[in-house]
Amino acid sequence: MGIELLGKTNINFIGLRKYAFFLSAILVTLGIIALVQLIRGQANLGVDFAGGTSVQLKFEKSFQLDKARHILEVSGFKDSELQQFIEGNKLLIQVKKATNIPMGKVADRIVEIFAKEFADNKFAVDSTTEIGPKVGKNLQHDTLIAVILSAIGMIIYLAWRFEFSFGVAAAMATFHDVLSVLGAFYLLGKEVNLLLVTALLTLAGYSLTDTVVVYDRIRENLRLRPRDPLGDVMNGSINEVLSRTIVTSTTVFLVCLALFFFGGEVIHDFSFALLIGVAIGTYSSIFVASPIVYEWRKKKKIRIRTKR
Repeated sequence: MGIELLGKTNINFIGLRKYAFFLSAILVTLGIIALVQLIRGQANLGVDFAGGTSVQLKFEKSFQLDKARHILEVSGFKDSELQQFIEGNKLLIQVKKATNIPMGKVADRIVEIFAKEFADNKFAVDSTTEIGPKVGKNLQHDTLIAVILSAIGMIIYLAWRFEFSFGVAAAMATFHDVLSVLGAFYLLGKEVNLLLVTALLTLAGYSLTDTVVVYDRIRENLRLRPRDPLGDVMNGSINEVLSRTIVTSTTVFLVCLALFFFGGEVIHDFSFALLIGVAIGTYSSIFVASPIVYEWRKKKKIRIRTKR
């Protein structure tokens, strides 16, 4: 038996679709602007996409991360990311492409600086990696292809399980969520890297799962109430799964909140993206995915297939 957090509700979600579509249009527009700026290289791209240097050091003794960060900042490496591995006293340094230091010399310069500032704590260089701008461009291209292929896969799956209109609507809702989070990151000036891409693909899967739950209930109720108006059936179905949706989303949100506050700086932006995405994904599964199907069927004047 499901948890009835809200009890029995009777909210006219389909009737609110125009307001939801207006809000979603703003979110998607911001996301598209962010995507265009990313492609142009005008956004805050991480080392993965913009190119740069990655250096991993292994110290003999423990060290202060704040001191390492300060040393890099005063040495001209302000756009650097640091990741500390307490076990093994390791430090991963990622620096965006420096305009004043030739490619291939950044790692040597970092090692030179740390050798001077940490003279009492010897270290060894575990690894160095140089990511050129061309590699970053290739990663951007591959990431875009991965997102497009995942969308096609969703449409095919939902078209087979439900109908083509469901597949298109679910794909649109998923892109809505991804673009909304991307737009929020762009607006806040946060870095876009492969970790964010991982968060976006995770959110796509979460959003799709939440949407399928609503679609399943709509299909079941259409089979039981084939003569009722489509809007009434959809509203009833969404209200029936509303408590389950909110309980699930709240649980995931609390986990992401714990990661945000206690997961450390490395996954701070990752957990922040999940927090925004869970909220937007819950909203889209209720106010976007089903209303799109409703508008599709209303214009075509076709009832949804109810057989299993």
